[in-house]
Amino acid sequence: MSAIRVLIADDHKIIRDGLKTLVEKESEMEVVAEAENGRETIRLAQKHNPNIVIMDVTMPDMNGIEATRKIREENSKIRVIALSMHSDRKYVLGMLEAGASGYLLKDSAFDELVEAIRQAADGRMYLSPRIADVVVKGYLDKAPGSSCASGPMLTPREREVLQLLAEGMAAKEIATHISVSVKTVETHRRNMMIKLDLRSIAELTKYAVREGLVSIEG
Repeated sequence: MSAIRVLIADDHKIIRDGLKTLVEKESEMEVVAEAENGRETIRLAQKHNPNIVIMDVTMPDMNGIEATRKIREENSKIRVIALSMHSDRKYVLGMLEAGASGYLLKDSAFDELVEAIRQAADGRMYLSPRIADVVVKGYLDKAPGSSCASGPMLTPREREVLQLLAEGMAAKEIATHISVSVKTVETHRRNMMIKLDLRSIAELTKYAVREGLVSIEG
């Protein structure tokens, strides 16, 4: 039986190192790559074609929700397990709607993560018991047309630009970073302000934090 190939994505090296050590103690698992942000995770998923991505939700440059969505769009065989400190409904439902196969909290026992990896590799879902309650309540309470990520009105590219704006990048930097023109970035920014009825970068930043695209925590 071939090993379960795992990619670890987290912006804290100490967490990546700890997870790698623990995962590689399992005889049927191997860590094929590590990433510190969502954009790098997408690139490494394309390069290494892992079976499982262990994905932090709040990362710089591109968050775990957007990275999960892009990875799953490109290769639906790759399974993503969210491993996060956040149990907020917006993060949990955001990851599941993006295509994640599981969601665990970072204070979970390692045995639980191993079980989640095995179940995801088998094509099944895995949710921590505390997360399962959040999901059930979230779907029961969810209003028609609402969204837990950044709202249905924003396109994936707009969400990408919004996160970078909220992290302090100027339009020129963003243009270079995502290989588009400055005019395109400014158009996205203007369209977001119109759609969301916001009037400044500060208001856009507050919106991005509130909707979970960026985190105010280190």
